[in-house]
Formats: sequence, structure tokens, C-alpha cells
Amino acid sequence: MKGRKILAQPLASFALLMLAGCETYSEEPTDIATDYLIENGLVYDGSGTAPRIADIALRADRIVFIGDATEGQFADATVIDATDLIVAPGFIDPHTHADNQLTSSDPQERQNKAYAFQGVTTVLVGNDGHGRTEISKMAAQVRQEPIGTNVAYLAGFGYIRKTVIGEDDRAPTEAESSRMKDMMTRAMCEGAVGLSAGLYYTPQNFARTAEVIELAKISGQQGGYYDTHLRDESSYNIGLTGAVNEAIEIGAQSGAALHISHIKALGPAVWGQSDEIISLVNAAREKGQKITADQYPWAASGTRISNALVPRWALDGGLSGLRARLGNVATLNRIKGEMADNLERRGGADKLLITGALGDADVEIGRTLADHAVQQRSDPLDVAVDILKTGDARVASFNMNTDDILAFAKQEWVVTGSDGSTGHPRKYASFPKAYRDFVVDGKLMSLSRFIRRSSGQTADIVGLKDRGYLKVGMAADIIVFDSESFTPRATYEQSRLLSTGVQHLFVNGQPVIRDGQSTGALPGRPLLKETQC
Repeated sequence: MKGRKILAQPLASFALLMLAGCETYSEEPTDIATDYLIENGLVYDGSGTAPRIADIALRADRIVFIGDATEGQFADATVIDATDLIVAPGFIDPHTHADNQLTSSDPQERQNKAYAFQGVTTVLVGNDGHGRTEISKMAAQVRQEPIGTNVAYLAGFGYIRKTVIGEDDRAPTEAESSRMKDMMTRAMCEGAVGLSAGLYYTPQNFARTAEVIELAKISGQQGGYYDTHLRDESSYNIGLTGAVNEAIEIGAQSGAALHISHIKALGPAVWGQSDEIISLVNAAREKGQKITADQYPWAASGTRISNALVPRWALDGGLSGLRARLGNVATLNRIKGEMADNLERRGGADKLLITGALGDADVEIGRTLADHAVQQRSDPLDVAVDILKTGDARVASFNMNTDDILAFAKQEWVVTGSDGSTGHPRKYASFPKAYRDFVVDGKLMSLSRFIRRSSGQTADIVGLKDRGYLKVGMAADIIVFDSESFTPRATYEQSRLLSTGVQHLFVNGQPVIRDGQSTGALPGRPLLKETQC
């Protein structure tokens, strides 16, 4: 600690800092009662600026000091030696499907280790339009059955529509539209950070643009944002560019900031369109519209057989409606004809790896759809139909081009996200893989930029006022990691291997990882948006 310039932010200045809204430094460090002192780490504060060697003191759930601590200044603190390690704000994942883990009756599951070992301290749930609107109830459950990481909630367009209308392909009545708005308003008033939609998926796919705008307006009026899985990421219906234009229109007409989930060009038909999409977004941003996106660094997406191959009209009424249609020879042939086109969009049966069985589907995990067809001496489409007659199956769909991935990755408005779901390594390894691909191996961005796109910038998008940065007074969500060993281990064959390299991870001032090992602590909190209701 000696020999460095003293640059301190004492707790006594906390109130002034909050009032002034900016950092203030004192040349004379003040003794402060603390719980932990992280010493000698290379500190990246989440703003994208150059790092510096500094010490960070924590008291309860807050950062109370950043600077050059003097000998004995924090004698009561437990010392974490961060020499030769990176110290950064805990990462924030804007797109996860961690709902099941966080609501599990098993405390081991609620530790959310898949994300913690990537350095993630806050996850967003409710993405793709699936988010429930009972925000207060979900937050209360977290307080009663604690979790390992923080969680913030998106209200789901799909959940709202399905609750009010069901799975039918029709527009809402005036009374139904009013009820949908009431549900959205309630969610925002209870602390949701915004509205999510998955317009590719049924029954959301049945909604017209204007219907989505009406709910997105409520999010925008309450200071929330609109998070969307695009209506088309390929050439299924309106095309990738058409879907991006629709999303931009929804953002513009509703007044809500637009966030595009897991931005990609999915399938050979749209490879190379990243440049056009980037131009569309940049043009709208230059006009003053708030638009951002997140991205995972994998060449394969994760979805289901039904989502990847079945035409949307055949899912009117859900899987039960589909199965009734499969029992009619004429309708079955029509469905299979369109499934053939969709299989081509996905790059063929050898590009669909089965990663999980759903329902009563009799399917072997770890083999492609093409493998199953060979084994059964059948056609891939017949295999897919047989799966859908009794259940469904999760698949990793290898359908992205490296050039598009890199083109999106280097945009200043793109942040890191996992879209983490069961059976895909992205749930366990997206942040370290992005670090390896974009910083270490690809030299596409600096470590400062990677940390910013994984912490502070995401906090700004979501509206988390006291997360994402290392500043006095901010929540003590902190990652301490080894730049050499921060590495993904999960693969498509072994998707649940924890990542390595995170030496220490603090959530609300409590260590959930210590010396590379889980502590079993459950200090996570529901992060609710301040309501204007």
C-alpha cells in the first residue's frame, strides 16, 4: 500500500456524494469501520476508463473507500489480497432464464452458481415476453427464500397476452386490451424495470405492432425500457431487417428505450446482414432514439424443435393445437412442407443438436436431428414430427457466422448477455467466453471496454442506480478475477461445467465466492425499480 498516491473517498463524504452526484476525493484518509478490504488490485471502475492500482473497503452492503489505504487504517477488516488480480464491478446479465433456479426450494440451486462463477452478481429474468407481472409476490419470495445473486424483473408481453387472450391467433377486444394495460401498469408500479417481448414466439407472434406499442408506452411512461426478442432473426416472416425496423418503430412510438435481445443474424439466408442492421440502429440513434442490444458470443442459438421448425400458424392453440393438426393428413403434409423450409433456414438437420427432452418425447440427448434420422432409418422431418407428437426437445442450433458475431460485438451500443438456458453452455460460460474471444484472442476490444459492456453500461440500460460501478456509496457487488485463468469450461457436450478464474465475488458486501470456492452464502436481493405510481 505504501508508495502510492493517496486517493481516498471516505464514508463521511457519502451524503455529499449522493447529493452532488459526482465523485469527491480527500487527500486525508479517514478511519472507517469496515468488514472487508480488497488490497492492491488493478481496479476497473465500470466506466470504461483506464484502470489503477487501488484498495477498496466494504462495510455492510456498501463500498465505503476507494484509494490508497494507509498501514493499519482498516485494522478491523478481513483483508483480500488482490495483487495481480482484476477488480471490477460485478457483472450484470440483461437476459437470462434463471427463474427456475431462483425460485427453487433447494438452496443449492438458489445460489445461482452458473452465473456467479462467471462474475455475474445481478441477473434479469422475465425475458422473451415470459415474465410474470406479480412483481411484489416474486420479490417477497426472494426475501423469504434468499438467493445467491441479485435479480431484477421484466414484465412479459407474452405472459400478459396469454393470461388475457390465451393462445389463440386473434386481436384483443377493447375490454381485453384494457385488462392487459392494467396488468402492465401493475407490474411497473410494483417495480418491474420494463416490458419484454418475444414476438417470434406464439402466441406473441399473433400480436400486431400497435398492440405491443400500447404496453411499451406504459413502460416508457414509468421510466422503463422495451426489451425484445425480434419478430424474426432470419427469414421466417418479415425478415431480420423488417423485424429490426418494427422494433425501432415500437421504441419510437412508445417513447420507451429499445433494447434488442441477443442480436444476431440467424441462418445462411441472412448472413452478412449485420452491416445493414448496424446502419439501421446507428441512424435511429443519431436521431436521438435510445437503442441498445445484448449479445452472447456463441455460434449456436438455443431453442426448441417447435420454435425452430414449426410454422407459426400451426401453433395456434399451442402444442395441443399443433398435435390436432398433425393428425390430419392434409394439414400434416402442409406443416411438413413448411418445416422443410425452416430446416433449411437453420442450415440442415446436422446443425440441430438435441440438448434436452421435454414432455414425453423419446429422444437421445447429445445427438443431432440428422443422427437420429440415420439411427431410425427415417427422414429428419418425420423424426421431428414424432418428437412433437408426445413432447418437444431443446436444441442447440448452429446457425451463426463469425463475421456477423464480431461485427455486432464491436458496436458501442452492444453489451454482454447470456440468454442462459438449460442445455446450452451459454448459461455457464458466456462472460468468460466473450472475454476470451473479444479481448484475449480476438483483440477486438480492451479489457476496460469488456468490463464496461458487462457492468456499468448494462446498469445504465436497466436503470440500476447503485450497481455497475465501483464508487463510494455504491452497492458492494464486486468481482475479483485472474485475467489468465478466467476461462469458460462448459461445452455443448458438457454444458454445466462452471467457469474458472473468479477468485472472489461479493454480492451486497458478502462473499459468495472466496478463494475460487463457493461460500454457500445467499445475499442476493430483488432489485425493484423506483415507481412513479
